[in-house]
Amino acid sequence: MPSRRPLRRPAAIGAVVAAALAGGLLTATQSASAAGTRIHDIQGSTRISPLAGKQVSDVPGTVTAVRAFGSSRGFWVQDPHPDDDPATSEAVFVFTGKETPKVSVGDAITFSGTVSEYYPGGKDAGLQSVTEITKATWTTDSSGNPLPAAFTLNSASVPNRYAPAAGGKSIESLKLRPGSYALDRYESLEGMRVAVGGARVVGPTNKYHELWVTAEPGHNRTPRGGTLYRSYADPNGGRVKVASLIPFSERPFPVADVGDTLAGTTAGPLDYDNFGGYTLQATELGKLTGNGPKPETTRKQKSGELAVATYNVENLAPDNPQAKFDRLAKALVHNLAAPDVVALEEVQDDSGAKDDGTVSAGSTLKKLTDAIKAAGGPAYEWREIDPVNDQDGGQPGGNIRTAFLFNPARVSFTDVKGGDATTPVTVVGDHGRAALSASPGRIAPADPAWKTSRKPLAGQFSLKSRPGSRIFVIANHFNSKGGDQGLDSRFQPPVRSSETQRTAQAKLVNAFVKDLLAKDPRADVVVAGDLNDYQFSPALKNLTAGGVLTDLVNGLPAAERYGYVYSGNSQVLDHMLTSRHLTRPDYDIVHINAEYADQASDHDPQVLRIKP
Repeated sequence: MPSRRPLRRPAAIGAVVAAALAGGLLTATQSASAAGTRIHDIQGSTRISPLAGKQVSDVPGTVTAVRAFGSSRGFWVQDPHPDDDPATSEAVFVFTGKETPKVSVGDAITFSGTVSEYYPGGKDAGLQSVTEITKATWTTDSSGNPLPAAFTLNSASVPNRYAPAAGGKSIESLKLRPGSYALDRYESLEGMRVAVGGARVVGPTNKYHELWVTAEPGHNRTPRGGTLYRSYADPNGGRVKVASLIPFSERPFPVADVGDTLAGTTAGPLDYDNFGGYTLQATELGKLTGNGPKPETTRKQKSGELAVATYNVENLAPDNPQAKFDRLAKALVHNLAAPDVVALEEVQDDSGAKDDGTVSAGSTLKKLTDAIKAAGGPAYEWREIDPVNDQDGGQPGGNIRTAFLFNPARVSFTDVKGGDATTPVTVVGDHGRAALSASPGRIAPADPAWKTSRKPLAGQFSLKSRPGSRIFVIANHFNSKGGDQGLDSRFQPPVRSSETQRTAQAKLVNAFVKDLLAKDPRADVVVAGDLNDYQFSPALKNLTAGGVLTDLVNGLPAAERYGYVYSGNSQVLDHMLTSRHLTRPDYDIVHINAEYADQASDHDPQVLRIKP
């Protein structure tokens, strides 16, 4: 780890300057700049510059990187002579807007301009700011100078604790403690050259040519090479996003999967944006080494088992490329071994994202089931309920909903008329057993908990090899995390405002399951879907309250509890839960999407096998 050497000025400099002034060789203004502002004075020891809004003049530094594309062009300049305060960054971004700056890496310059604090996404987004210089002018004093050594990010330099707590308030005024908190460490390096050696990829390359690596490869590692998000208390501070300042014509950005490695050194200035926080803008990229594991497959169900799966098919619509339907079909048939029942999420209407009043999804589901049959799978049938137009959230005009696929060769669907977008399904007694007033039916669709959110779909099934069996499956897609403050927010701990609605949704589903069990304590119930929350969240605690449901993910080894990757965190959003009568379910998260740059959906499907 490079040392932060104190700046040493010659003891006689004051006398030299005084003599020069007396001889008329320097003006008083020149003297002020000679002993004037340095970059660490601009950055200060908190997140906000003490000179914000003020002019600075003739600040020295070396150009370390240039952003010569996009609407936020500019360059990073770093002082090669740091002070002895680890809280003060020695670099700053000089913003030139849409104008390509006429500087080169290695130029020694002096710059002047206005110190500004830029909030990516706007100040109301709640994120941190970037200290930068606007309305800048500069003079190049020399070229070809060596660059300051990059600060090495690793398990020794990045603290395990993530951020200081401020009771949900802003941490901007707190003095940085880079030896105590990961967010403080990164802020103390804002704009400076940093490096990660042999970086393991923990978030796959996305369409914006970004990926995530970890500077702490041993921390919360998953068996497949990711980084597990296992509690609110530990957001995994070693995660760093990597983008590139290298023109793609010179070097294409690596297409990496989780578990791959950028061998060698990845280095560049440390930036910050509103799509993932601290970002290493690489001027040097390690060599991609493919160490990541292959996509998984699960076993086929036995004759006496019922296989139920859940799969978020990510805004599936007829106008999606046929290749997406084919990949989803192949996964259902081969990777998931043709489950008997599939709870689908994010099935769009027949016109896709066109907001034209269409709510039916028959064309979408027919295209999917045709692709499944073409892939060698069963002739699935489907059941779903069209929502009220533009009332269930998701992509505007898409009218996403949950739906059931089922294999009629192995299971029967119990159709009970009466289910529609606005009529609530209820539990009714049937000779000592539970039944549904409508199948399929929607749970409490008029309740405020489902405002602009998908309503759960309940259906009754029977496994043909077990006559008389009744299995109640509830397909869910709870409200998204939109509106929550980010993990790297300037407000700590961040507020999870969307949690309130999900908790209310969970209580409604829990109450419905309790109604089923009140009519028949031995009822076989499967609750499945994209719940948009973690196994340790308040929503899941309320969903399982009273012991009526068991969240199966908690039965997996701790390091395997994930099926989604976001900002380098492998986490749980999709769940499968069972009622207490189903005592020995066989449950599997099938990793085929979330860890890969090339994916048919951003979610991994899940499957369980039960004996009703």
